[in-house]
Amino acid sequence: MTSMPDLIRKKRDGGALTGEEIRTFIRCVTDGTIEECQTGAMLMAIWQKGMVQEEIQALTREMMSSGEVMSWPDEWAGLVVDKHSTGGVGDKVSLVLAPALAACGCKVPMISGRGLAHTGGTLDKLESIPGFQVDQPTSKILEILHSVGCCIVGQTESLVPADGVLYARRDVTSTVDSPPLIAGSIISKKGAESLNALVLDVKFGRGALCKDLDSARELAQLLVSVGKGLDMPTAAVLSRMDSVIGRFVGNSLEVMESLETLKGRGPADLMELVTTLGGVLLQMTGMASDELDGRRQIFDAVNGGAALAKFQAMMEAQGVASETTLMLCSAHADYHTVLGKSQPQMELETLADGVVVDVCGLTLAKVLNELGAGRSTADGPINHSVGAELLVSLGQRVSKGESWLRLQYESPPPSPDQISRLQSALAVEECGNYEVKALVVEVLLP
Repeated sequence: MTSMPDLIRKKRDGGALTGEEIRTFIRCVTDGTIEECQTGAMLMAIWQKGMVQEEIQALTREMMSSGEVMSWPDEWAGLVVDKHSTGGVGDKVSLVLAPALAACGCKVPMISGRGLAHTGGTLDKLESIPGFQVDQPTSKILEILHSVGCCIVGQTESLVPADGVLYARRDVTSTVDSPPLIAGSIISKKGAESLNALVLDVKFGRGALCKDLDSARELAQLLVSVGKGLDMPTAAVLSRMDSVIGRFVGNSLEVMESLETLKGRGPADLMELVTTLGGVLLQMTGMASDELDGRRQIFDAVNGGAALAKFQAMMEAQGVASETTLMLCSAHADYHTVLGKSQPQMELETLADGVVVDVCGLTLAKVLNELGAGRSTADGPINHSVGAELLVSLGQRVSKGESWLRLQYESPPPSPDQISRLQSALAVEECGNYEVKALVVEVLLP
């Protein structure tokens, strides 16, 4: 058998790995017989040299096959769907979309991840809810889908274990933005779910892994083709990611905004993404006559309260006490009594009169991660209470000295440099002419 140093050297030198060589690498990752430094070296070699389509397809298939591949009851045929985002700032779409799809009759076995680089992780957000268990055995996932219709869980030893290792290593080796590794990670998890339809939210802009539309489209086409290679119908939505989705960034704060959205009080940009992604899925399964009909069904599920009821049931099924879910889902919930609140807080003020023409989500996310909202090591801690609330909207006219950002932090407090960087994230122009742009730019159907 070829040694691991030989495989690393081959990829480092630009060679294409065979299916058997990729199988060897993934097997060693899964059973722990590879050194951590070797895993990092292979990830960096892939990041530098890339992979051809055949390698990516083999990598994805081997990752998917590293653990259990789910199977579903016959009566669920055509109903099992999921969504994945390439990551953004304030991206809490999954927390709203999964229960909305369940309310429409879908089965949503959502295997999610933790934060990567500056982007937040769905699992980290949900774990800010006391008692929420993201680690569930396959038997429990099946039980939750029977009773609720949706669950949001992490990889376990039985579900795509190879990606559980590689996902964490990518974050700390600066290989997050490698297209082959992105494709392998996303599609292997979804392939293990045995989906009837998958929609991908591929983001582009300063706060996304892809910085421009062309690179996002290229990645989307790659993901759609790899999904097709696993016989999994896959669509992609291309969406802007320059500012912040909604008004809140940070784990517990994003849970609060998700709950507000499920109560019909959500921001327009978040609802645009939720209804578009959900509408595409309902169209793909034949549960909607077209995307517009699908969007209407998702909108009604959210604003009519059916999605909130599913989210409450999902929380209870995944370990949250019923009294906690009742409090969180009540019409006028005092969220901080359950989810906590960082003290002290700080409000940043605008430095000039004018129109808000930009808020750089990337800058905001990076500073919040430094303050504890994200992790710098694979198993590092996260402070769920650290976050920020935008107090202004794009296109809004503001006066000098008006508060534009409320910062929640603990210890240590933000440094002068961090405060300066946060202030630089806000762009105000005296005669600004801001044009509101739709987040969704393009939809690629299977």
